[in-house]
Amino acid sequence: MKKDGPQSVAERLAALGIEIPPAQPPIANFAAYKQEGNILYLSGQGPSEKDGSQHYGKVGGDVSVEDAYSHARLTGLNLLAVLQEALGDLDRVKHVIKILGMVNATPDFTQHPSVINGCSDLFIEVFGEAGVHARSAVGFGSLPNNITVEIEAIVALKD
Repeated sequence: MKKDGPQSVAERLAALGIEIPPAQPPIANFAAYKQEGNILYLSGQGPSEKDGSQHYGKVGGDVSVEDAYSHARLTGLNLLAVLQEALGDLDRVKHVIKILGMVNATPDFTQHPSVINGCSDLFIEVFGEAGVHARSAVGFGSLPNNITVEIEAIVALKD
């Protein structure tokens, strides 16, 4: 029987033309993820490219909202990479519970939600309804190494 559309997360990723990069190692003495029962906590990830280079700067200053949105989407891909490393199969995700999006912003910047939508939109594209999550999108005076965004996530796993 032919499927009406992509069913698995891997099929959805392929249909979207999304390739998950390798997970980046933590930048300090902490774990990239920690599981407690059927809840997986993902440490904050940044906008790292496959080659390890990162995106830097202040959103609202030398970084536009549009560029920061793409950085948040890239950060979401990096969170998916950690999920893939932790679970082996993204179909084990029951739903994304919450993300915390941090924006390295100028003091007068107010469009934090528009930036973090880059990650939120990606999760909904990849997981469908299971990707809809609670969220905080906030501005910070600085982030590690002056990266533009950092995002962490909490994910529920299937039994």
